[in-house]
Amino acid sequence: MIPDEEVRLTDMVHTAGCAAKLGPGMLAEVLKTLPRFADENLLVGIETSDDGAIYRVSEDLALIQTLDFFPPMMDDPYLFGQVAAANALSDVYACGGEPKTALNIVAWPNCVNPRFLGEILRGGADKVKEAGAVLAGGHSIQDDEPKYGLSVTGFVHPDKIWKNCGARPGDRLLLTKPLGTGIVNTAVKAGLASDEAKREVVRLMTMLNRKAKQIAETRAIHSCTDVTGFGLACHALEMARGSDVTLRIQTAKLPVQEMAPEYARMGLIPEGAYRNRAFAGAEVSWEPVAEYWQDLCFDPQTSGGLLFSVSAADADAMMEAFENAGMGRDCAVIGAVETRQEAFVCFE
Repeated sequence: MIPDEEVRLTDMVHTAGCAAKLGPGMLAEVLKTLPRFADENLLVGIETSDDGAIYRVSEDLALIQTLDFFPPMMDDPYLFGQVAAANALSDVYACGGEPKTALNIVAWPNCVNPRFLGEILRGGADKVKEAGAVLAGGHSIQDDEPKYGLSVTGFVHPDKIWKNCGARPGDRLLLTKPLGTGIVNTAVKAGLASDEAKREVVRLMTMLNRKAKQIAETRAIHSCTDVTGFGLACHALEMARGSDVTLRIQTAKLPVQEMAPEYARMGLIPEGAYRNRAFAGAEVSWEPVAEYWQDLCFDPQTSGGLLFSVSAADADAMMEAFENAGMGRDCAVIGAVETRQEAFVCFE
């Protein structure tokens, strides 16, 4: 048993948070080998790499299923539990739904005092409660590396589903959380992050996307996804591909965590960012954009914000509502949707 005072969760893992995801290129190759399932009630499946599976139960009710788990990106077990739960719950919000039930997913090393696991589960439970859902059990295995997350079930009306495809030329793109989570967490692990940067990244990762979803559901949402392990660039690419449009994003308008550009210039880039860059290839263009800004756009986000495609009028109304809700510093209109061009996503 490792002495409690020597337990450092981040020292026990090779990758952390959403940066631990398989690269999008590898994942795409694997998914090609899976059989296709036909069911008239399956409203959202794997075709566009959406945020959750959605199955129609009745004319006015559809079931959202999603799951997410990862290794710790911080040593505080309670905060890690909160972040992992907020990240898992986000996929339901990205589909336009409300979380209803959650199940714990746990991998835990026997050499660590189980009280640390108890704190992780308490953090997750508190976030589930904040979301208005109920925690109803889970599954655990022994593993040399700790991992935690949730399987979440949510409800949505079949006519009010948000998909990561459906963006229309003329739409505006709106992002609800600043970028830089993976880069800042890399700086934290290297012992180079400021106290202010540590506080800010924890604030953002533990923040539910619930309020953003509640504000957005009063408008006509053409497309939505949450920005997580594949970074802004690759999640935008999925939206553009599924919608057969081009997204033009202005880097000067991107909300970013205050120290993230500096840490990116220092080369504190998580491995997942390089996998994301390799996957995007020529389908994402830069006209021209500094290398460190590109790194920020490929940076894997843990519990990132929602990316919306909406009309210009709805974008203005949503930004006003975000300001009134005290979310103005986190949200921004970052670009627009255009008719299909050579590159699916253009950063400028």
